[in-house]
Amino acid sequence: MLHMSRRQFLKVSASTLAGSSLAALGFSPAPALAEVRQYKLSRTTETRNTCPYCSVGCGILMYGLGDNSKNAKASIIHIEGDPDHPVNRGTLCPKGASLIDFIHSPSRLTFPEHRAPGSSEWKRVSWEEALDRIAQLLKEDRDANFVEMTPDGKTVNRWLTSGFLAASAGSNEVGYLTHKTVRSWGMLAFDNQARV
Repeated sequence: MLHMSRRQFLKVSASTLAGSSLAALGFSPAPALAEVRQYKLSRTTETRNTCPYCSVGCGILMYGLGDNSKNAKASIIHIEGDPDHPVNRGTLCPKGASLIDFIHSPSRLTFPEHRAPGSSEWKRVSWEEALDRIAQLLKEDRDANFVEMTPDGKTVNRWLTSGFLAASAGSNEVGYLTHKTVRSWGMLAFDNQARV
């Protein structure tokens, strides 16, 4: 236990009381710290987005610096919770708080790859090539396996050999359009990441 004289105890008590009184009157360091943060982010571009990790769909604010010109490569320098988002109201879980590390990870894949059947190596392909290949394979499978009628003559218009897993981080409107698109193909195996 620390031994204090009565005089030392009164000095510590008086300085604690003075400090807390000043903070209560509005002389706290929070505005000063907010000014430092505001200065740090003053030249950045703010972008609203949704956290990609889980099915909660928390809102995030990403701050980017640079414009991809020769002089300044665009980069995200800060991520925080969106205080105006109705889901998380500015808070983030540990995974969401570490998004900046996710974005700047050297092992993050930023382009599509394809591994041919029987091959042991992945080959980088363009986005157009990847999307065209997915569309072609889906069309071939649907054309080969679409069931228009059951053996007893009932119209069913269903496609049972492919499935679709939708992302849960999208908005209600994106989910609605995804659902309508997938169901219009006749696909029955449709689920959302929120249930997985």
